Amino acid sequence: MEETINKLKGKKILIWGYGREGKSTERVLRKYCQPAALDIYEGPREGVHEENYDWVFVSPGIPFEEDAPDFGNRKFTSQTELFLEEYGSQTVGITGTKGKSTTSSMLAAALNEAGRTAFLMGNIGLPCFAFIDRMTPETTAVFELSCHQCQRLQADPHVAVFLDLYEDHLDRYHTMDHYFDAKLGITKHQTEDDLLFVGADVPKITTRAKQSRITPDMAPQVPMRIPGAHNLYNAEFVRKIAVDVFGADASKVEHAIENFPGLPHRLQYCGEKDGIAYIDDSISTIPEAAMRAVRSVPNAGTLILGGMDRGIEYDALEEFMRQHPEYTYVLCYASGARIAKELSGSVPGIYLEEDLAGAVARAKEVTPKGKAVILSPAAASYGYFKNFEERGDAFQVLAGVREPEKKA
Repeated sequence: MEETINKLKGKKILIWGYGREGKSTERVLRKYCQPAALDIYEGPREGVHEENYDWVFVSPGIPFEEDAPDFGNRKFTSQTELFLEEYGSQTVGITGTKGKSTTSSMLAAALNEAGRTAFLMGNIGLPCFAFIDRMTPETTAVFELSCHQCQRLQADPHVAVFLDLYEDHLDRYHTMDHYFDAKLGITKHQTEDDLLFVGADVPKITTRAKQSRITPDMAPQVPMRIPGAHNLYNAEFVRKIAVDVFGADASKVEHAIENFPGLPHRLQYCGEKDGIAYIDDSISTIPEAAMRAVRSVPNAGTLILGGMDRGIEYDALEEFMRQHPEYTYVLCYASGARIAKELSGSVPGIYLEEDLAGAVARAKEVTPKGKAVILSPAAASYGYFKNFEERGDAFQVLAGVREPEKKA
């Protein structure tokens, strides 16, 4: 991390945003860089006086459209950008609307099983600076990148993965073109020596990197612990990168893929209560994810939908509901109410409840024994829960398959 230290040592630095990433930035700067000044700021753009600083670290949660600076102002940076400047040649960056956490985790597991030290970082969990003092020339960073992390990048990973693109985050990006452009930050500064793997649902990309498009028909037909054709598809990205790019032993990679246990709140089987199975897919924030969840669970009976209404289109999901009256649908919160209104009684077996507690109670009433209740909301949790993890935990407690946490 010599390059990073030399760049920041003795400088006046502002950290704009003090969440998990901001705190890790502060730790690294204080430990290694001895800045001349280090200030923390949480507030709107007008409170950022960049003329007083050599560098301003912008956290991913700062909305570019409203509060962030122009791309051309090179005082503004992020820990993601500095990490990629130093370790981009050792990094696999993975983005996409859905599947990036599972794909990133599966790839890290496969590389480690094949004997290569790989650190899983980024949007999925620990910020990249948490690993900066553990990186060596032999290690690999598997970096899950959100659109917010990609958007302002001036440096890119050697291996970039763009899994898919669906309507999402339009409360922040407003148009699909703008959202797509934010994601494209993962490859905008790649060179002819770099690699880009693209999924079938991603529009055409112009890039200098060597580009390979992965389609669902390439997916390996191997037994996996986690359900769903989409996870077989994710596994093909993993196999392709681990074996073809890193030269990992194919049998070890396949073993890691077959035994990958999945992640919490992503089609997670949580247990059975009174003859009904409960599946937590709280990570689902778009219609495609909810439809995928129902298709992936053989004994699906009831689907719980609804959360924050970000204005995304639910036409495809509503048509799916019309075509599949064999399922029961329990809707809640703002987006659930909108779906119910747009369907206007055209689908039988729909119930509208005020909140998740009411939705789970109704699901218990209407789901036959031997069937599964799936929480796959097709909507964000914000405004009702702190995050999708809290929503999933609440679902499991309400279902009776998890004990509530004891308050201290």
